[in-house]
Amino acid sequence: MKYYNKLIFEISKEGRQGFNLTEKNIPEVKIPKELLRVTPAELPEVSEFDVVRHYTNVSQKNFGVETGFYPLGSCTMKYNPKINDELATLSGFANIHPLQPVETVQGLLKIYHETQKILAEISGLAAYSLNPFAGAHGELAGLMIIQAYHDKRHDSKRNKIIIPDSAHGTNPASATVCGFETVEIKSNLDGTVNLEALKAVLNDETAGLMLTNPNTAGVFEKDIAEISRLVHEAGGLLYYDGANLNAILGKTRPGDMGFDITHINLHKTFSTPHGGGGPGSGPVGVCEKLLEFLPNPIVKEKNGFYYFEDSADSIGALGLFYGNASVYIRAYVYLMTFGNESMSDIGLMAVLNANYIKESLKDVFELPIKGHCMHEFVFDGLKDQSTGVKTLDVAKRLLDYGYHAPTVYFPLIFSQSMMIEPTEVESKETLDEFINIMRVVAQEAKDNPELVKTAPHNTIVRRLDEAKAARQPIVKFRDIK
Repeated sequence: MKYYNKLIFEISKEGRQGFNLTEKNIPEVKIPKELLRVTPAELPEVSEFDVVRHYTNVSQKNFGVETGFYPLGSCTMKYNPKINDELATLSGFANIHPLQPVETVQGLLKIYHETQKILAEISGLAAYSLNPFAGAHGELAGLMIIQAYHDKRHDSKRNKIIIPDSAHGTNPASATVCGFETVEIKSNLDGTVNLEALKAVLNDETAGLMLTNPNTAGVFEKDIAEISRLVHEAGGLLYYDGANLNAILGKTRPGDMGFDITHINLHKTFSTPHGGGGPGSGPVGVCEKLLEFLPNPIVKEKNGFYYFEDSADSIGALGLFYGNASVYIRAYVYLMTFGNESMSDIGLMAVLNANYIKESLKDVFELPIKGHCMHEFVFDGLKDQSTGVKTLDVAKRLLDYGYHAPTVYFPLIFSQSMMIEPTEVESKETLDEFINIMRVVAQEAKDNPELVKTAPHNTIVRRLDEAKAARQPIVKFRDIK
């Protein structure tokens, strides 16, 4: 086993140290006996150089949007401009303490306030709270607002949230966490809402409908005005999952479509850090009639002074402090960089890139939804199914060529789904290279299917038993056989 493939524990040598602390005249501190360890901590014993070399090598194994093309459908993996990081890490922002008086953080509160206003303008809603710490957290906030709205109207029997079968998995999960009963409806073949299926489940128990537009298959809901009318006439509210907002920036707005509530994934649409467990952000916005229910607090301004304000009917605070400051600064810089005049270019280029890849590969990959797509699209496996090569095999083989795989087996409306989203940041040259490799893999599936079925071959770790990894995970070094 090569040095750079070993775990940190495997290069550990008993007695080796990576530090040397000199004696200091510091009073001895007695630790209560009940807090002392019974056995020594299991820590690796390595030199400083070993640590640096090990983790440098580990970092070089990572794949990210800065190392290669990342066509992960539904995730909008776009580049994070470095100017966003540079300004977010200015000492005046980075060294702020969350318990400081508002008088001492007026610059940050101004950014919060202006970001709230810009997001409201972009989405066509009345106001936003920057309180939620993630997209799913924003979903939960929106659903709590739906609950609070109906409760205040003494209409608490409305406990059902309607969700299409093509929706993101967080939608039913968030609704369930919030205490709602989820009602799944079958979609049309292109993933759009089936109006007859919707009409069949609307009743006086309907609290709301959760949608994203364009939908998960990259198709715009052409019947959105009728959907909005039906839901509102039934007494429900319309919730917009902002995962696919990137496709429609500057062209149309959720509020104009009739949505009452939305959350926005800043890491998707507005280019803040994405993945790795955070930092996240999912600001939630509402129409005029729901303002009082927004999470506390909201940043307000009067005569040039910025302050926090609470609402008595709010769903409450969603965290001890107000959102992830560094994320909002990054998003604000991104918004200011584009401005109103260039915002619509984002969606246009994302749509162009997606359609270019789709049209270039539809002769070798099965295209279940014909015609124009928005920011992403779905293939249903290879066109030639006789080889037995599945979507997972294609995804694994792409790793051998240095590409991150697209999203596979989602949405669930197709058996061999492969969802591709190139985003607007990729050049034609990058797209052409990806198209070429996809065609190479399709040809390999015909000429040598076993090569594709047993991929990857060039990665550090070969194909895993994914079912076993999920059901019997090894999470401790001492459990490795």
